[in-house]
Amino acid sequence: MAASAGPEIERLISLLAKLPGMGPRSARRAALALLKRREQLLVPLAASLAETAEKVSNCSVCAAPDTRNPCAICSDTSRDNALICVVEEAGALWAMERSGAFRGKYHVLGGLLSALDGVGPEQIRVGELIGRAKAGEAKEVVLALPATVDGQTTAHYLAEKLASAGVEVTSLARGVPVGGELDWLDDGTIIQALRARRPA
Repeated sequence: MAASAGPEIERLISLLAKLPGMGPRSARRAALALLKRREQLLVPLAASLAETAEKVSNCSVCAAPDTRNPCAICSDTSRDNALICVVEEAGALWAMERSGAFRGKYHVLGGLLSALDGVGPEQIRVGELIGRAKAGEAKEVVLALPATVDGQTTAHYLAEKLASAGVEVTSLARGVPVGGELDWLDDGTIIQALRARRPA
């Protein structure tokens, strides 16, 4: 198929199409929106991307992206060092932070164990987590991993590995969401909710 725009525009579209949730058509629309609003969107976005690429790196402690190392959360002395929340990626960390309910530290694995995809413990940050748990400051490790096959496989593996570290290993409760109606829930969610029931 012949290119419908210059090589620079086609490259922009091609790069945008690699973003999650963006296909070729969405990328083309996004590129057009950026080009139409060059001064308001394109130029500031390009500057922000360049600055982010230059200044942001992964925290040497938890692996969350930040402009400083250790990151703002790991450097915050008001947070509870005895609690480590394990998440798959930084997006889950940001979701936990939005809630404001967790005041401990984090550990970003950088993925999940997956035999089908060839991802083993060496490809994600398992060794670093075990090292942090055995260092002595942590008392509880909260596994905040997805309720998927890979997420549960990873959680089970981590629970086994952390058993010798002298820390309590917990996982997030699963079940009926706030505002959820039973007739809209899948069977797995209802089963988990029943298993995790507590006194009213």
